[in-house]
Amino acid sequence: MAMTITPNPYAADLGGRDALEALSDTPQRIRSIVERWSNADFERSYAPGKWSIRKVLIHLAQTELALPTRVRFALSQQGYIAQAFSQDDWLPIDEHVDARTALDTYTTLRRFNLSMFNRLTSADRSRTFTHPEYGQLTVWWVAEQIAGHDIHHLKQIELVQ
Repeated sequence: MAMTITPNPYAADLGGRDALEALSDTPQRIRSIVERWSNADFERSYAPGKWSIRKVLIHLAQTELALPTRVRFALSQQGYIAQAFSQDDWLPIDEHVDARTALDTYTTLRRFNLSMFNRLTSADRSRTFTHPEYGQLTVWWVAEQIAGHDIHHLKQIELVQ
């Protein structure tokens, strides 16, 4: 029986880009936009009622903790079942973090995680696991999800510059 993989919610943001290329350069693109911002600049939002850019950066750091961890579990445990997480429930846990710390955490973790993603074999990329909302996924689906997710938030940050 053929496995059906749920469409990636950030596929449109990634477009035809190579995931590894996007994973590598998007954090630096974000940093280049915000590196000279004041603390007040980080409290601006891309749209009324939406997160401030500081909170977006915290969210990116939290995502960089959570999603590659799923990959590591999937690669190390047969039959791994991921735990869902709610970004709205996670954000308050670290909401006090300043923007520069969140940005540094995100970019440092990305360099670490990119090393893992760059070394994945074809078999690693196609390794499957189960997600409670998305069903059966592959490790590479997560890499593409993260890459598209980054671009999604880069576009929001670009609206504020």
